[in-house]
Amino acid sequence: MGSLNGKTALVTGGSRGIGRATAERLAGEGALVAVHYGRNETAAQETVAAVRAAGGAAFAVRAELGVRGDVETLWSEFDRMVLDHGDRGGLDILVNNAGITPRGQIEETTPEAFEEVFAVNVRAPFFLVQQGLKRLRDGGRIINVSSGATRIALTDIIAYSMTKGAVDTFTLTLAKALGGRGVTVNSVAPGIVDTDMNAAWLRGDEDAERSAAELSALGRVGRPEDVADVVAFLASDDARWVTGQVVDATGGSQL
Repeated sequence: MGSLNGKTALVTGGSRGIGRATAERLAGEGALVAVHYGRNETAAQETVAAVRAAGGAAFAVRAELGVRGDVETLWSEFDRMVLDHGDRGGLDILVNNAGITPRGQIEETTPEAFEEVFAVNVRAPFFLVQQGLKRLRDGGRIINVSSGATRIALTDIIAYSMTKGAVDTFTLTLAKALGGRGVTVNSVAPGIVDTDMNAAWLRGDEDAERSAAELSALGRVGRPEDVADVVAFLASDDARWVTGQVVDATGGSQL
């Protein structure tokens, strides 16, 4: 018996990286997982196939975040698909993982890039929760993926870092707002993780990988599973007394 048997989860950005690892981990604990994706249907279906091959249950949900009508589209697809997969409707676990990381110093950041990163990383999670509250069952879990960049000054991703600061404030306040329903709300803050998002500068460059590894007290670059396991803990009943927190999952970066 998995710790999440009978639960239904939605993981945004669930087709790759931390999102995929999270979807697989939650499904491995028995949850029915909706794997959200924006554009890469192939990656989403590969994640669903991997979950099913391991004996779990999952389905893909498409909605491009950061555009008009994004949240409505996502929830409409979720509502339709979840019933097709035998669930009674509703949601127990929402993982706001989807995000973008535009690089640029403050002098290089355009208004368009600034607006886009806030639309995807802040506005979308806010309204996903707002419109998802009627679907979220009492005692549910909301887990927001933040970043170690909220405590480590990284000048080349300044706008991104600001969005994750907003996410952490959202987490804190939402935990207070939903506590009466037994819903817990927490953030998980990864450090440098070996994902497709970081592949362009990390993989295949021994100097870059060594430098990234040296940032961690544990001496290596993070893996998606390192973060997914923390998310799974927060989604479980073991974390029932933890809410309004930012859980650092950076491997002790820059302690």
